[in-house]
Amino acid sequence: MDADVIVVGAGLAGLVAAHELTSRGRRVALVDQENAGNLGGQAFWSFGGLFLVDSPEQRRLGIKDSFDLAWSDWRGSAGFDRLEDEDSWAVRWARAYVEFAAGEKRSWLDGHGIKFLPTVGWAERGDLTAHGHGNTVPRFHIAWGTGTGVVEPFVHYAKQAARDGLLTFHHRHRVDALVVEDGTATGVRGTVLADDPSPRGVASSRDAIGEFELTAQAVVVTSGGIGANHDIVRRHWPERLGTPPREMVTGVPAYVDGRMLDISAEAGVRLVNRDRMWHYTEGLRNWDPIWPGHGIRILPGPSSMWFDALGRRLPGPCLPGYDTLGTLKHLRTTEDIAGYDHSWFILTQKIIEKEFALSGSEQNPDITAKDRAGFLKERILGKGAPGPVDAFLRKGADFVTASTVEQLVAKMNELTDKPLLDAAGIKRQIEARDLQITNPYAKDAQIQGIRNARRYIGDRLGRVATPHRILDPAAGPLIGVKLHVLTRKTLGGIQTDLDSRALGTDGKPIEGLYAAGEVAGFGGGGVHGYNALEGTFLGGCLFSGRAAGRAAAKQTA
Repeated sequence: MDADVIVVGAGLAGLVAAHELTSRGRRVALVDQENAGNLGGQAFWSFGGLFLVDSPEQRRLGIKDSFDLAWSDWRGSAGFDRLEDEDSWAVRWARAYVEFAAGEKRSWLDGHGIKFLPTVGWAERGDLTAHGHGNTVPRFHIAWGTGTGVVEPFVHYAKQAARDGLLTFHHRHRVDALVVEDGTATGVRGTVLADDPSPRGVASSRDAIGEFELTAQAVVVTSGGIGANHDIVRRHWPERLGTPPREMVTGVPAYVDGRMLDISAEAGVRLVNRDRMWHYTEGLRNWDPIWPGHGIRILPGPSSMWFDALGRRLPGPCLPGYDTLGTLKHLRTTEDIAGYDHSWFILTQKIIEKEFALSGSEQNPDITAKDRAGFLKERILGKGAPGPVDAFLRKGADFVTASTVEQLVAKMNELTDKPLLDAAGIKRQIEARDLQITNPYAKDAQIQGIRNARRYIGDRLGRVATPHRILDPAAGPLIGVKLHVLTRKTLGGIQTDLDSRALGTDGKPIEGLYAAGEVAGFGGGGVHGYNALEGTFLGGCLFSGRAAGRAAAKQTA
């Protein structure tokens, strides 16, 4: 045996599994197709949001949360409807995860040195129903250090285990096959790729220089999802979301290619819920790209007005920050706009200064560097938009500014192949919205949402602009933002039991084979069901990676 356990994929789930194994004395071979500079995978680039329930941060802010409320929100969002088959393990994983988020998760993360900002974000505010999709209360806890900080301790553990002789890195080793003999996983085979010193995240070469085979008592697949492979995204795009866009921006590095899903299926592994996926509608073309088609997601506050490609205001719950897939469905299934791949935000300088955040560790240098003084100065006390947001406003291809609606719409029309927007029609809609601002009461659902958000101190202080008229010159200039669909994650994958054991096509565990992270739908082949509550992707990698590592360690004792 080359190791006790082979871990395929050096992202967050793989690093967590490796730590659980090496901390119990197991010898691990960590195999990844990228170079050493990419340890941590996609998680390194994330904003670092984590879903927690009834946390100290929530309680300090007066947020009343509980397992019962979170589990109600999760079930309403997930909409599990394949309980006898594809969701049979997913729903059990979901309950276990919410119990983890309401219990041990906060102290477990603290034990690894992971700390949080004092404010809690309110992501995915929902579909405007009590029983449906969305977070009833703020639960989005941002780690100091963003995703880079969440990855950091587990990278440290892996490097220490390598120094101790318990872990061997196999960088630039691409797995092409899982070896399963007589129903038992015994190793992996693949291609050795030529050295490539490209910086983290930059697309690397696929030049082959040899082959390899590794053997072990167990194999843990933690290879990530499909977000950079638009062909796979389109292949599994669900009919319920209409037609996939002709053009999308990419929210993950090129190595997030989904290869291991089909490779696992060829080895007899059962894949489920492949039609469930998570893509954003507020994507921007990165003015300073790292990987091909690099897109950045806006994390919007609730005040920007959202228009479709023909200039019509989107209906509720298609509001900024409310219902990601509901908005995607509206844009892709409404007959006269489904042929267009974009939509629009219209807002003011006052809104962008308070409400625009950008996803990604590199777009939040103050939080990534754990610069508390810088965060306070930039985000709370500072004037103007945060530096990365201002850079997009000045340099981004999707931003235009003007002092009047007529001038703004003319510039917006220049960003499309033909002019689709009518300034008079857009102005009428803005004026109608502005009339709703004049008193504390309103029939407009978005205005109601803004006022509801400002009742929460975290939003009022740092996330939601004081209500004002869009056409108030003192709040200007006006800003138009062209939005693209941004690919991110698959919500389905390898079906696993609660020990992260991969199931075969007969529904029974394949001896010695485990899966965790996005390739396993973050546990059970689809822990999120149809919708995610945000802050659940990194957490899913942590929770399922931990379970896989512990179970594989027990098997190889």
